Amino acid sequence: MSYILEDANIGASPVSEYVSINAETGVIHAVRSFDYEQIKQLVFGVKAQDGGSPPLSSNVTVKILIQDQNDNPPQVLYPVQTGGSLVAEMVPRSADVGYLVTKVVAVDVDSGQNDWLSYKLQKATDRALFEVGLQNGEIRTIRQVTDKDAVKQRLTVIVEDNGQPSRSATVIVNVAVADSFPEVLSEFTDFTHDKEYNDNLTFYLVLALAVVSFLFITCLVVIISVKIYRWRQSRILYHSNLPVIPYYPPRYSDTLGTGTLQHVYNYEVCRTTDSRKSDCKFGRAGSQNVLIMDPSSTGTMQRIQSEKSILDEPDSPLEIRYSIPEEMKKGSLIGNVAQDLGLDLKSLRSGRARIVTGENIHYTELKTDKGILVVNERIDREQLCGDVTPCSFSFEILFENPMELHHITIEVLDVNDHPPVFKKSDIMLDISESANLGARFVLDSAEDADVGVNGLQNYVLTSNDHFVLKQHVNPDGSKYAEMVLQKQLDREEVPHLSLKLIAVDENNSPGVSVLTVSAKDPDENQNARISYFLEVSDLDGSSVSQCVSVNAESGVIHAVRLFDYEQIKQLVFVVKAQDGGSPPLSSNVTLKILIQDQNDNPPQVLYPVQTGGSLVAEMVPRSADVGYLVTKVVAVDVDSGQNAWLSYKLQKATDRALFEVGLQNGEIRTIRQVTDKDAVKQRLTVIVEDNGHPSRSATVIVNVAVADSFPEVLSEFTDFTHDKEYNDNLTFYLVLALAVVSFLFITCLVVIISVKIYRWRQSRILYHSNLPVIPYYPPRYSDTLGTGTLQHVYNYEVCRTTDSRKNDCKFGRAGSQNVLIMDPSSTGTMQRIQSEKSILDEPDSPLEVSSIM
Repeated sequence: MSYILEDANIGASPVSEYVSINAETGVIHAVRSFDYEQIKQLVFGVKAQDGGSPPLSSNVTVKILIQDQNDNPPQVLYPVQTGGSLVAEMVPRSADVGYLVTKVVAVDVDSGQNDWLSYKLQKATDRALFEVGLQNGEIRTIRQVTDKDAVKQRLTVIVEDNGQPSRSATVIVNVAVADSFPEVLSEFTDFTHDKEYNDNLTFYLVLALAVVSFLFITCLVVIISVKIYRWRQSRILYHSNLPVIPYYPPRYSDTLGTGTLQHVYNYEVCRTTDSRKSDCKFGRAGSQNVLIMDPSSTGTMQRIQSEKSILDEPDSPLEIRYSIPEEMKKGSLIGNVAQDLGLDLKSLRSGRARIVTGENIHYTELKTDKGILVVNERIDREQLCGDVTPCSFSFEILFENPMELHHITIEVLDVNDHPPVFKKSDIMLDISESANLGARFVLDSAEDADVGVNGLQNYVLTSNDHFVLKQHVNPDGSKYAEMVLQKQLDREEVPHLSLKLIAVDENNSPGVSVLTVSAKDPDENQNARISYFLEVSDLDGSSVSQCVSVNAESGVIHAVRLFDYEQIKQLVFVVKAQDGGSPPLSSNVTLKILIQDQNDNPPQVLYPVQTGGSLVAEMVPRSADVGYLVTKVVAVDVDSGQNAWLSYKLQKATDRALFEVGLQNGEIRTIRQVTDKDAVKQRLTVIVEDNGHPSRSATVIVNVAVADSFPEVLSEFTDFTHDKEYNDNLTFYLVLALAVVSFLFITCLVVIISVKIYRWRQSRILYHSNLPVIPYYPPRYSDTLGTGTLQHVYNYEVCRTTDSRKNDCKFGRAGSQNVLIMDPSSTGTMQRIQSEKSILDEPDSPLEVSSIM
């Protein structure tokens, strides 16, 4: 007898790669080790054949079940461990006992009892503050959080499976006990190190760009300001009655009285009785920068300086903001304007204050005799702003003496003055009796003109056997409901159903009656008259009177405000019953009101984390077998009881025949063998619903990549890499902008420095030259030392008598070819002989002048 393996494949490999058989003894041996997570059973055929001729044989099918070994430790899905970045759960200091901080989520790819997980708190900054649920991994507070608790709390949670021996994983949970992010960031410096390191490049690029841009803009502003200043100065001088007084070098004087004088010169003016008034002229002062001198005065000149700066601006107006509820009665106080502006009533009245410039000034009135702002007309928030929040209107208050303008903003708060309304009073649905269980029928939505907590909150459907109500939230925040068929319809039994859908805008209305306290007194008349009072006490930091009130005569207890089960779970207070006798006698009773939880919170998805367009995809290898664990959707609900029981359903999928979602645990697994034909990009939409009535839901998108390598994933998931590309583009454009601005700034500096150097070199060339510098001067100016310009229209006459002294007239020697030389004894007409030789060839060459007699 011989034993032979039948040719067959297990998965994509031949059976001979897994087992072998001894041909003589029939003993089957394992060729390699088996991994339960990869292959759970082996099915193959063995043929037994004799040695006759012809040989006869018989076949048998062998099925080997692979037993799972605890060879895989738990894998922590949440919180995601991201090195040193800031991943901290925030706990407000007002958190009460049992506050849900977060939930540690882990999975184990082993099976059976090997994947039963337990959670334990291994280390903690304060072990008396937190506890971890043994089975569910929920981290909750076990006492009231106080101000003495450290902001920075670090918890080490160990997750163990139930295998033999057990395997474990450890996760660090960072908890911040704080009410604001600045307080968190100031403490968690070690967690922010990695993020700070990664953000350093962007930060320094932005900083460098800002600095260079500031310098460049400052340079441009200074240049433009100087240009504008010079232009304005020239315009001022041009349009004024003053003569233009430019600067001229020493040794030059103004022949008409408007010029500069050398510092070492002393000038004397001698006037005779026949001197004309026009012999001396004096300019009027036209600006604060001009020296003013009376021509008849002999005193010292003084500069008139103004003490007021032309840049002084009037004081900036104050801005006041008030908040009032809508529907206030006419004459109701809005605010004390006089007090808020720091004015007394006398100043308010003398200033002749009034309301100006505003579209809705008819809503308010200013009482100047009392200094208050009151309601002048009914304010309807819905009419004023519709569904826009916050709602406000503004106007200005004008004071005429002194002239002041103050901005006033009135914020109008919403009150619950509108009930939810359906567009149609009747909704008709035609449903086939063969409709499948789970079929959904969307109902018309209600509308509520109020906003916030006063707006539409939920829907209630009358109790029936066939339908349950599910409530959903649209992306814009509006709510709608749908009926889900839970029991098969039978037209012959029930031809039609009449149900009532109620839209509710809040859990309990302020003023609603909660209960009644009643006391008896056997006395009579006044002694038996009972009054009821609330004993002064606190409820979680607030006065009991802010939560409930009691009618002194009837003992009816009313709710003063809304109650939120997640914030306060019970009210405990004391009511005193007192008679009208003298002295009054009283008795106390302690009341305990339990707040019932309403399903007013939708589930919150913790994992997968929704991060916009960034690359968050679960990878599934193409060798994945049936039941492969892709990932696990983790969600929590802050409601309690059955309102917090969650169920998971696959709403949409690229290939519904490839994946399924665990109804209770949210595990996403493959339901068939993955093949090469399956698309790389798989998109699953999972809806998480609670068990409340009506139920609330949340939706999460799970991106799955069916591939064996990351390049294959990235080539397909282009939309998921959008965020990374955006970040790369940001860095690129920052570098580009920095380079452009730096180039412009450096170019500007180079141009300015080049112009300055050019002008300096020109001045040095002229300074070292042997030629006299002959600048241009305006007409009507002459050179007091003989080297200057003469106005073309001037004619000069010299008259001398026989007794004239030689020193009465002085003539300078010729210093250049531009100077006319004249013999003082000559009486002829001067003629200028122009030399053809360049004046630059021989300096100080005189002009030749011939006298024509």
